[in-house]
Amino acid sequence: MTIDEAAKRLAEMYRKGAAQKEQVAHIHLFAITYADQISGMSLPEILARAGLPESYKTELRKGINLAKYVRLRD
Repeated sequence: MTIDEAAKRLAEMYRKGAAQKEQVAHIHLFAITYADQISGMSLPEILARAGLPESYKTELRKGINLAKYVRLRD
């Protein structure tokens, strides 16, 4: 996954969360889902390319840290 692909997926998930008033939960979900792929990437750069505030870097980091403890349902 490239940084542009990551940003695109994050933006899509954020918009989906906005429709449900769960934007931050969807940021966490993105980070949990793609933790292995985004761990070596610049989180501020992903956020910038997704058009989101850099302050969400903390939320991405939380999701990455949770990934080792969470199993996603189908």
